[in-house]
Amino acid sequence: MTDALVSTRPAPALVRTANVVAKLGLIMLLWVALSHPDLGHLRGKAAVARAISYPLMAFLVPAAWYLFWRDRAYPWLADLLITIPCFSDILGNRLNLYDTLRSFDDWMHFGNLALLTGGVILLTLPRSASLGACLERALAFGATAAIIWEVGEYLAFLRLYGDRFDAYGDTLGDLCTGTVGALVGALVVHRLSHTGRITDQPLIRDKSLIAV
Repeated sequence: MTDALVSTRPAPALVRTANVVAKLGLIMLLWVALSHPDLGHLRGKAAVARAISYPLMAFLVPAAWYLFWRDRAYPWLADLLITIPCFSDILGNRLNLYDTLRSFDDWMHFGNLALLTGGVILLTLPRSASLGACLERALAFGATAAIIWEVGEYLAFLRLYGDRFDAYGDTLGDLCTGTVGALVGALVVHRLSHTGRITDQPLIRDKSLIAV
């Protein structure tokens, strides 16, 4: 299957609506976390760092599309996949799931890296890209993102909040869980793309990665 044979359908209304709701929800939850730290369950959990990094991450795709790729269809699905991890992390803290469910953090590392990797693949690889190319992109992005997240936790929790020693106790497990999640995300996106369930075309096009 080549890109020339793939027809780009408009993003479903559900995807567009979910994307907007997730972004609005993220902003509202961050406002609660900053104005009422105890209510948001983010006291001592780098609320300010999240308030800066999460909006930057959630609005990166809209900004890049507006500045460089307005002549192409908006990547609603990829944008949603990148926004959900930011929203779900804040929501998980708001509901106090990290402190009440023992395995919640592991599932978040797995699921969020799967979603982020899926979004990155949708943005940077054609839908006809080979499985090898998708897995390579997943390892390159997923492992790097997992390392960056752990370094961020170290800086935020240990350097800035020295009493949060428990937050950095499962580094190797988190790295492995996140990397596995990234690979699963790549497998799902590749499968859905090659069965015609996903037709969104990438913003960044590299024809050398198109499968022949």
